[in-house]
Amino acid sequence: MTTHNHDTPNPYHESARDDAENKALTERVNKMEALLLEKGLVSQDALDKLTDIYENDLGPMNGANVVARAWIDPDFKKRLFENATSAIAELGYGGLQGEHMVAVENTPEIHNIVVCTLCSCYPWPVLGLPPAWYKSFAYRSKVVIEPRKVLAEFGTTLADDVEVRVWDSSAEIRYLVIPERPEGTENLSESELAAIVERDSMIGVTKVSAP
Repeated sequence: MTTHNHDTPNPYHESARDDAENKALTERVNKMEALLLEKGLVSQDALDKLTDIYENDLGPMNGANVVARAWIDPDFKKRLFENATSAIAELGYGGLQGEHMVAVENTPEIHNIVVCTLCSCYPWPVLGLPPAWYKSFAYRSKVVIEPRKVLAEFGTTLADDVEVRVWDSSAEIRYLVIPERPEGTENLSESELAAIVERDSMIGVTKVSAP
């Protein structure tokens, strides 16, 4: 089974503003969930199953499989950058929150990073549920103004001549970063490559390291 470690220490601890926003959102979600359960419109098992699907089946491992395929299959990679939604669908991933996908590639000259400055638009079919830090006001406001500083806080230091591009997701378009393939992985299989790709590298805040 492919495993991904998404518990990397994160510099974007929730601020007082984030705490208030998250508390208000949690209260609204809990009230809505209680109302749906009370009226018999949905069961607790169904809600639990939906959460499990987005955390696991529709989680970051899907995106990792897309990245690994792009690394080893030039034709797929070409299709991915021409029409990401269609190419990703070839692997069986798509649907809600992934109807209009765009793939961007990290190279030695260009580093891409994704944010949603207005809320938390996120490509669920390939990355699962968004992490709390991605939704935080601190990240959303700072990454646009000081992307290199944000990257450094995640442990990602870039050379001065590397161009940093920040992509703002929206209700219409969701982005997937295809990270650089690390050196020393030439002999790894597609599944082995997928196993080293983590969620944060597909948002663009980290790089992929060789095993």
